[in-house]
Amino acid sequence: MTEHEYEHVTVESLPDAPNPTRRKKEIDEAVGASEFGFNLIVADAGESVPWGYHYHPNHEELFYVLDGTLRIETPDGIHTVESGEAFFTPAGAPQKAVAGTDGCRLVAAGAPKDRDNAVIEEECPECGQSTDRDYRIEGDSYVLVCAGCGTDVEELTPGPDG
Repeated sequence: MTEHEYEHVTVESLPDAPNPTRRKKEIDEAVGASEFGFNLIVADAGESVPWGYHYHPNHEELFYVLDGTLRIETPDGIHTVESGEAFFTPAGAPQKAVAGTDGCRLVAAGAPKDRDNAVIEEECPECGQSTDRDYRIEGDSYVLVCAGCGTDVEELTPGPDG
């Protein structure tokens, strides 16, 4: 026995995490990574990856597209990220990533892991204000709630393997 804790997982056997995409495999959670996030995401055309327009105040993100296309909206414009390309978002920089017309499969990595809280800045369909989202857990789902008026905005459920 060594002093190190090595982990080896089969990614496809991992359960899907609650999210707005078809699949999200939280590989970092499965192996016990504590310093960085690392997820495999499969998104159908038009699905948000994983939040709407948002930023992470103290957390960097990197998207690496394995298959398909990812469109990323930033204050600088729309960036199209194709298979084999990567896109980096610095801490505090707003963005919204959406799977292209052919969908996509990508790796999303971020650090530091313990600071990955997202601040969502989208218009609430009920009150019309651009607000953040709170959330609550209901069973195996996350329910996003408008921080301004308290209306349930979206329910994130696990994919088919959840």
